Amino acid sequence: MDKLIATFFGIGRLRPAPGTWGSAAAVALGVLAYELIHPMLVPAGFVVATVLGFWAVPGVLRQSADKDPSWIVIDEVAGQWLAMSFTVIPLAQKGVSILAAWPGFVVPFLLFRLFDIWKPWLVGRADRRGGATGVMLDDLWAGLFAGIGSVILAGLYHTVLEPML
Repeated sequence: MDKLIATFFGIGRLRPAPGTWGSAAAVALGVLAYELIHPMLVPAGFVVATVLGFWAVPGVLRQSADKDPSWIVIDEVAGQWLAMSFTVIPLAQKGVSILAAWPGFVVPFLLFRLFDIWKPWLVGRADRRGGATGVMLDDLWAGLFAGIGSVILAGLYHTVLEPML
């Protein structure tokens, strides 16, 4: 069961770039949940994925010679849903379709992947920590930074660029 969760139901086995596949699957599920069920499933999904990740990853790592197997993607799912929550919540409060406001899921995806690959500052520090905590925390930091970056970019767009158009 822990491998099923760690691979996000097998998504982590896709090649190349399993982390990108995991993030893309999280975005697709987040958009579907937002549009078809309830927008707050995205932040709720972040919490559930985080808890399940902290539960599943230690067991998987005990069975692996690799300290951070690329096929573990529950951390990317949690981080991606955290990043999306920063745009999903305000869009839902305004009653705006996430499909109509497509940068609301594209920008968090791009920024999350950037921070997850680049690993600046606290992201890199968490990654170097190692173990299950490091596996999970680097993506949670990347998700937080991507979410904040998305809000900043949206604010710049709506206050600076949009009035000029």
